[in-house]
Amino acid sequence: MLRNGETGDWIGTFEGHKGAVWSCCLDANALFSASGSADFTAKLWDALTGDEKHSFEHKHIVRACAFSEDTHLLLTGGFEKILRIFDLNRPDAPPREVGNSSGSIRTVAWLHGDQTILSSCTDSGGVRLWDARSGKIVQTLETKSPVTSAEVSRDGRYITTADGSSVKFWDANHFGLVKGYNMPCNTESASLEPKLGNIFIAGGEDMWVHVFDFHTGEQIGCNKGHHGPVHCVRFSPGGESYASGSEDGTIRIWQTNPPNHEENHSGTGNAQTGKLKASTDEVTRKIEGFHINKERKAEEKQKIANA
Repeated sequence: MLRNGETGDWIGTFEGHKGAVWSCCLDANALFSASGSADFTAKLWDALTGDEKHSFEHKHIVRACAFSEDTHLLLTGGFEKILRIFDLNRPDAPPREVGNSSGSIRTVAWLHGDQTILSSCTDSGGVRLWDARSGKIVQTLETKSPVTSAEVSRDGRYITTADGSSVKFWDANHFGLVKGYNMPCNTESASLEPKLGNIFIAGGEDMWVHVFDFHTGEQIGCNKGHHGPVHCVRFSPGGESYASGSEDGTIRIWQTNPPNHEENHSGTGNAQTGKLKASTDEVTRKIEGFHINKERKAEEKQKIANA
């Protein structure tokens, strides 16, 4: 589903998969969407109309997908233990395959201007960094438990990982461990605030969304409301809110704490917020043409009313 990030309003549904959807993402301009599914396909969608643009066939479940920074490539990984790179300018061309992973692929991401690929596996610890051109591993970030979440910060400085009951921050350029903190429970996902990088969030088995100080690891907030384990947390691009997805079948959007005194004196916070709001409004206007099945929309409204 595509929803308005500020209000949570349902905009439309991408219909076409015949199996569970394990992963979905938007490109940098929110013009296209991609999804990976248990139906052995990854699909490319027009995010403005909802139309399916292309279906990329695989031989097993697709667990993760990610657009390159320049939006020309789509990276996929899954139960086949193979990373595939599809050229979106030539969608019918065979994909380029990168290496053989040690296990089923759980997460994928791009960094270093699309020169490096990041991946982690479901049944072995560590994050592997691959040279996108040579297809060889250039570095492995060692962890005791399998990495369930890996995020590259918006400024490209850090890689945030969650493994077991630990959240770690790695130098994305030199690959050293910068900080590592033990969490209150087994943690499924973590995300670093993209604007100032002074806080991070984490969610997992205890059904809560925890907020921590990046520099000290001290918990400074805790959001309760989910009724099942939290499987994914992510900040919005501007850092003014963050979302959490849970096994209880809901996605919740939380407001980040009010800016601290340093932001208030910077003189730039309001301008950036206004720019983000204008950008959001522009995208909202563009997606008014999204194809929505009227019956599905009625069913959605009825479900909300019943809830």
